[in-house]
Amino acid sequence: MLVLSREKKSFHDDVFSNFPQYLRPGDCLVLNDTRVFPARLHGRRNHHAGAQIEVFLIRALDPEEKSWNALVKPAKRVRTGDCILFGEHLRAEVISEGEFGERTLYFHAAEPMRDVLDKLGETPLPPYIHRRATAQDRERYQTVFAEKRGSVAAPTAGLHFTPQILDACREAGADISYVTLHVGLGTFAPLRHGQLSDIALHEEYFDLSESNAKLLRRARRLLCVGTTSVRTVETAMLRGGLHAASGETNLFIYPGFRFCATGAMLTNFHLPQSSLLMLVCAFAGRDFLLDAYRHAVSAGYRFFSYGDCMLIA
Repeated sequence: MLVLSREKKSFHDDVFSNFPQYLRPGDCLVLNDTRVFPARLHGRRNHHAGAQIEVFLIRALDPEEKSWNALVKPAKRVRTGDCILFGEHLRAEVISEGEFGERTLYFHAAEPMRDVLDKLGETPLPPYIHRRATAQDRERYQTVFAEKRGSVAAPTAGLHFTPQILDACREAGADISYVTLHVGLGTFAPLRHGQLSDIALHEEYFDLSESNAKLLRRARRLLCVGTTSVRTVETAMLRGGLHAASGETNLFIYPGFRFCATGAMLTNFHLPQSSLLMLVCAFAGRDFLLDAYRHAVSAGYRFFSYGDCMLIA
């Protein structure tokens, strides 16, 4: 764990097991309790001998979860009106086409879609993990506090925590509050425009209950775990304060943004040209953060979802 002080413009190396030592009474740890669902499917186009198609479900468009926004691969083979077959008991019609492989699909299934996905779907491991997902990944690619199903990627800063670390955080005097933001394209899609002010992220569902909002309001400092927790509390502030709220957010945080709620954050190391890196630059300061990244590279820190983390206070 790399620890950054924004005030002193300094950083030092530590290990995550010492994280609770950086908490103080009056802090509130903000955790995203979303849960990853088996969002990746493999099928064939139009008939069982057709071209192989990979479908990556992004978000359901109806309560029965029959209509979905999805990414398909290879996209050039999947057009409006096509049918994708996933075995004998599941098929999807392609309703419309979007950019960059996005499609709207309508599924026909004999059972509820959640049951079907639990049987046929795979855990959507990040693309740089070059293997098929296994049954063990369904729990390994979850935080220990994951509860509300709906994400296509884990809020990876939360993967560092164990029940023992959470207990130590409480013993240090910190409250623990939960928010929900279902990770979708808004979190991990690459930035494709030259001007940051022209970028609009995909919308993602968030929820903040009143009981958790009360913990946020009484805190002296909010320490947000992950960029998704940051975006949730900052969305709430922009919409009237830290009170019960739910809906869609496409908040894009980049340098120049005025943080109204976040006092510190724990986050992993992010890729260039990503909205995640822009958010962290906005919070820490671009030049200071890039100095820290250069140190992390030279010191052998691990990047990506299962990598190391940084605490920015």
